[in-house]
Amino acid sequence: MRLTPVMERYILHWGEMGTRWGVNRSVAQIHALLYLSPQPLQADEIAETLSIARSNVSTSLKELLGLGLVQVSHVMGDRRDHFAALKDVWRIFLSIVEARRAREIDPTLSMLRQCALDAEDDRTTDREVKARIGDMLNFMESTTEWYQQMRAMPQSKLVSLMKLGARIAKFVK
Repeated sequence: MRLTPVMERYILHWGEMGTRWGVNRSVAQIHALLYLSPQPLQADEIAETLSIARSNVSTSLKELLGLGLVQVSHVMGDRRDHFAALKDVWRIFLSIVEARRAREIDPTLSMLRQCALDAEDDRTTDREVKARIGDMLNFMESTTEWYQQMRAMPQSKLVSLMKLGARIAKFVK
């Protein structure tokens, strides 16, 4: 695949942003390439296009598959796997959020719940500390519940809700 200067800039920037989001640069660059590619690509083509070692491409593709951002497809007459990224930005966003929730939020909620339980009977932990742990737990549970409600909402309603922006405050008393 031949990259234009605009495509190169996009892929390089996506790789840089990936490192800030906690994702390996190669993983982010491969995702960017597959997102921009009009057709699925096989691993050797990805490695050649991005000048990345084939083993790094394989590892990165496994991670992208695990995140639900890439799918395997097959081409008639070719036994090799071809890879295509999700093209719908909403599905990409929701896949990333879901993965981060599972990796970051769920373990934090479990830890907070256990700390709150342990603190109930712990006479050495100050009441103010217990209250702060409880406040954080309540906040995390509330935002998680809000996320679950938004996740269940049809995409068209989510888009409309986002477009309302701050105007939605008019409906809240």
